[in-house]
Amino acid sequence: MNIDFLAIGDVVTEPFIRIKDAAVHCKLNKEDCELCLRFGDKVPYESAEIMRAVGNSANAAVAAARLGLNSYLMSYIGDDEVGRGNLEELAKNKVHTDFITAVSDLPSNYHYVLWYDVERTILIKHTEFPYSFPINLPEPKWIYLSSLAANSEDYHRQIAEYLRAHPSVKLAFQPGTFQMKLGTEKLKDIYRRTDVFFCNTDEARRILKTEEKDFVKLMRGLAALGPKIVCITDSINGAYAYDDNSPDGEIWFIPAYPHEPFERTGAGDAFSSTFTSALALGKTVSEALTWGPINAMSVVLQAGAQKGLLSRVKLEEYLVKAPTDYKLKKIN
Repeated sequence: MNIDFLAIGDVVTEPFIRIKDAAVHCKLNKEDCELCLRFGDKVPYESAEIMRAVGNSANAAVAAARLGLNSYLMSYIGDDEVGRGNLEELAKNKVHTDFITAVSDLPSNYHYVLWYDVERTILIKHTEFPYSFPINLPEPKWIYLSSLAANSEDYHRQIAEYLRAHPSVKLAFQPGTFQMKLGTEKLKDIYRRTDVFFCNTDEARRILKTEEKDFVKLMRGLAALGPKIVCITDSINGAYAYDDNSPDGEIWFIPAYPHEPFERTGAGDAFSSTFTSALALGKTVSEALTWGPINAMSVVLQAGAQKGLLSRVKLEEYLVKAPTDYKLKKIN
């Protein structure tokens, strides 16, 4: 079994509910914003579309498959119509489902996305599946680990044990909500084994329990936990990559690829999985950093996290036609 890319994490179905009759209230710093709807009223919505087989890891598996990698997803579903719909959608996207387990007495994950303007607020509920990692798993070239439910602490320990026994397997880690809540101490073996780590600026501060604003200090703080390469995305401002493998700890910056977003779901997943896929395809860290924002840009031009994911040919076309200000900057 030739596994280029094995994504591990929960797969979900998400109805996208587009609302117009709402407001956003922010503090003076234009942060800590809240989506506001009339309480106790009937609020009209514009449209609704069901997105199947999504979630951080499923999005990553689809991105890798579109870029030409032999891509698999390891996940859990309920033995229900929602779960079967996820399997069908993954198959359409050429993602192998050999490592997806159906559990008869638990429901498949079902989230709700409230889409207002270009942003989304997601109502999440992760089913607590009986996670168990197969010790006889054939070696993948890359494992991409992301969002899991709150009962997954022992599952992470099993993954860490597998990685310890298979040192040639590369690990990309994009922590989800509950993984960040578990904290760096409980997941220290995962952090120490991580080859490339992804988060955004707010998540970096949450993980490190700091108010630090300096990107260099944030990246070095995350690298001190173990990751060899650290990427931090800063929304429309661009992204940074710190390469602890290089002799002087190179730090690169790339601006966002110019675009007007339609709906921003999945931008982070697209960036992280595309960066990882580029490394899996033999690209350098600096080259991978030019790939990530292009797929993130393409994703936010459409609704949902997967419609805009590009093939390698299309991505490289965007790279060739990139505007002159879309270029790498070495910070040190």
